[in-house]
Amino acid sequence: MLVNYFDRINLSVSGPQLQHEFGLTTADMGLLFSAFFWSYALLQVPTGLVLDRFGVTLVGRIGSFLWAGATLLITVASGFGGVLAARVVLGVAEAPAFPANSKATGYWFPRQERALSTAIFDAAAKFSNVIGVPVVALVSVTFGWRWGFGFTAALSFLYFLAFLIFYRDPNEDSKLSQAERDYIHAGGATPEGQSDSGAGRMLGYLLANRKVWGLTIGFAAYGYTFYLFLTWLPGYLVQTMHMSILTSAGFSTIPWMCATIADLVVGGWLIDHLVARGLNESRVRKTVLICGMLVGLAVFGATQTTNPVWAILWISIALSGLSAAAPVGWSIPSLIAPQGGTGTIGGIMNFANNMMGVVAPAVTGFVVGETQSFGNAFLIAGVVLAIGILSYVFILGKIEPIADPSQS
Repeated sequence: MLVNYFDRINLSVSGPQLQHEFGLTTADMGLLFSAFFWSYALLQVPTGLVLDRFGVTLVGRIGSFLWAGATLLITVASGFGGVLAARVVLGVAEAPAFPANSKATGYWFPRQERALSTAIFDAAAKFSNVIGVPVVALVSVTFGWRWGFGFTAALSFLYFLAFLIFYRDPNEDSKLSQAERDYIHAGGATPEGQSDSGAGRMLGYLLANRKVWGLTIGFAAYGYTFYLFLTWLPGYLVQTMHMSILTSAGFSTIPWMCATIADLVVGGWLIDHLVARGLNESRVRKTVLICGMLVGLAVFGATQTTNPVWAILWISIALSGLSAAAPVGWSIPSLIAPQGGTGTIGGIMNFANNMMGVVAPAVTGFVVGETQSFGNAFLIAGVVLAIGILSYVFILGKIEPIADPSQS
């Protein structure tokens, strides 16, 4: 996920240079930021079905190879259309990433270790901004924006080789001892294999389930604010706070560092610690989920200041709350799914989440272009978060397994 997100954030870092070279408007940049999510979001549900059919190993290999190639294409783009097309291809290639991780952690970790294992891969998405933004900014400013994309493409090819060599599902891993296998299964690991119900029936069954809709709406609300900052934070600091590209890159690492820590400590370690002490598993996860989203409403504070220090403080608080909630959201598919349904639930949830990746950058670009201010864009994000909180409270219900379709 760390390398995966380098390929997502490189455009936001190199955006000002690319915008200047190609003579693009703010609205054009909003479309480029959202282009990745058009294909990424639309393929989430099909990807979930494919993952449940063919498994993490095969799909992960193909996806990681293709996303490295898609990033490389941007280095030879000659204008708006070329960058747009390459970002759409990148969305296709990276579509399996998060659902595959959710499925893999379900296979490999018992329930009492699921929060931290999920938080580790989810936190990597945040930490990519801590090290990726300044490194890509340095490469782009020193050698040009095309080299910034070339650098991240090279990292992606190296990751593909690492995944090819090291990752296997538990049943395919010859180095997994029987004692470890028994420990994982006894702790409630997600069963490997396909559902007896078939992919089509499973999809229809899950789409009719209230828990799936509660999870989906809530996670989409989280996604709106997350992707707003993922794509526009460097541009916000350059445009509103009048910083240079390198200075904005340095400042933008602060909220993401706070987010990384909150993700690992609260969304990961604390949940597993409290569950291990005997507290109700569903209540612990749901409390962190809702409280984290409430803290995310600190985004309203950023609408009331033009001071960069205060703006970074409010954004850091908001992203920390959202990041504490995020691994809970990503652990839920493996916790509630019937056999063979984890990838499908992850795909449904991530489809809605990443539709916000389409909407948030484009809406933000339009609003900022019309008002010359990010205040109203942050206000919209706060309202969307409030809707997500209500969905988690009143629709999701208890975090417990959904009955298998054959038993309903």
